[in-house]
Amino acid sequence: MADSQSTTLQGRSVMPSLTVDNVQDSLDFFGKLGFEVEDRWEKDGVLMGAMLKAGHARLGLSQDDGQKGRGRVKGLGIRLYVEADGDIDQAAARARAAGITLTKEPHDTEWGSRSFDVTEPTGFVLTIASPSR
Repeated sequence: MADSQSTTLQGRSVMPSLTVDNVQDSLDFFGKLGFEVEDRWEKDGVLMGAMLKAGHARLGLSQDDGQKGRGRVKGLGIRLYVEADGDIDQAAARARAAGITLTKEPHDTEWGSRSFDVTEPTGFVLTIASPSR
């Protein structure tokens, strides 16, 4: 029998990439949460995408090109869970002060973390949470 260590994927991180309705609106939103732009992609002077970072977390954004239909619903059935160091209540207060509406206020979870939820302009839901205890 093969050693499960050698037959299973040994991932080190996951870096999602979101197709969004308006890259600049999403960049502004994530900037207010504390993400920084690590890289940008333009085509003929038009912003097409960006790579964001917040500590060790990375997130890609791509402009929807409309080939699958304009105005199609995005973000259903997915939640991005960002585990963050620091005071979650302060992070929520900074987001609120920057103009972000919290879709769920800071609260203690049943698994021992503290978290709050926000919704990105295209509809993707993010949970920002402390590590579980």
